[in-house]
Amino acid sequence: MPLFRSKAEKKVVEAGYDPARLPPGQYLTEKWPVLHAGGVPSTDLSSWDLRIFGEVERELSLGWDELLALAPTENVQDIHCVTRWSRFDARFRGVHWRELAKLAVPTAAARFVVAHAEQAFTANVPLASLEDENALLAYEADDGPLTPEHGGPLRLVIPGKYFWKSAKWLRGLELRATDQPGFWERYGYNNDADPWKEERYGF
Repeated sequence: MPLFRSKAEKKVVEAGYDPARLPPGQYLTEKWPVLHAGGVPSTDLSSWDLRIFGEVERELSLGWDELLALAPTENVQDIHCVTRWSRFDARFRGVHWRELAKLAVPTAAARFVVAHAEQAFTANVPLASLEDENALLAYEADDGPLTPEHGGPLRLVIPGKYFWKSAKWLRGLELRATDQPGFWERYGYNNDADPWKEERYGF
């Protein structure tokens, strides 16, 4: 067993967790490191909105109060960053895609999603990833409001992918018939981003 993995697994065991939960090349942290390109945007919730558009029968524009009025969902999941940290049992609360799908109604052609965020950031995933039971449009984390540094007021949470796919400062979801690389994918990051396969980069 490589030295890094041996030390990483030892830390996981000492923390009382099953080392099988740690993807290859990762290490466990109890902190939640802050990483993003650019600065932290400021948000005026009175004028904030979330757009759902593209391959849908009804395009939506929801204000903050309208989003909060939708049925909430909570879950606990492990998150993994491409920079090699993993954090176990992160707790999120927000809106599941199914609540928005009832309103927007995806077309039969919809197969992919591009998440649009502040500062022109984008992230792409298959629609199936957004439909995952643990996927969320999260506005709370660890039993409190999602902080701006971690993507508040709203961020995407996509399970089973490196965390760059979980776009911070979410402002729109564009459903598409074809895939379109997001911000980091255009800089050479892997399109699939599976931490269990160490799909960090596309080259």
